[in-house]
Amino acid sequence: MASFFSKLGSLFSGGPGGGGQENDQAVKSIVHEECIIFAEPVKEGAQYRLQGRIEKEVGEETLVRTFIRADLFASQDEAIEWSLKKGKQIIDQNGKSLFSDGEKNRTA
Repeated sequence: MASFFSKLGSLFSGGPGGGGQENDQAVKSIVHEECIIFAEPVKEGAQYRLQGRIEKEVGEETLVRTFIRADLFASQDEAIEWSLKKGKQIIDQNGKSLFSDGEKNRTA
């Protein structure tokens, strides 16, 4: 659980665990139901596609669920807002089954 909080702290300090993306896409995160949701919209032309990932600390491992949807937005801020909402929805709809298979990485 301590590594969960150290990752969370590094998100705000710009340290490791903050997404690790080496592009100019904004990454914003929130905590919901013991998971961290990262909004990682992708620029496509003049629009942004809804995309993100959900991470949860299970034992000593961090399990990751990525998601990308067809939704496009005119602004990056709007895409971030809706990516976070979609992440919450995925968690709320799937509950414990989202991570119950123990897979380290997969799509949601």
